[in-house]
Amino acid sequence: MAKFRKKPVVIEAFKFYVDNMPDWFMDAVTNNTVALKRCDYKKYSIDEAYCEIETLEGTHRCNGGDYVIRGIKGELYP
Repeated sequence: MAKFRKKPVVIEAFKFYVDNMPDWFMDAVTNNTVALKRCDYKKYSIDEAYCEIETLEGTHRCNGGDYVIRGIKGELYP
């Protein structure tokens, strides 16, 4: 059987509710691709904060401390 190597791809990522939210993530919040839940730093801890990300596979939950990645076509995934 033949073997093949897939070319590695560089993506952008950040740690949700830990790192500053990048512009591309805030753009997704503005266009309703991402819904922020319990994301007031004064009221909620990292264990309570989460967001819901609309993907091609459906809605995915991203908890505080999880990584959010931006694919090569701009798609977001937790």
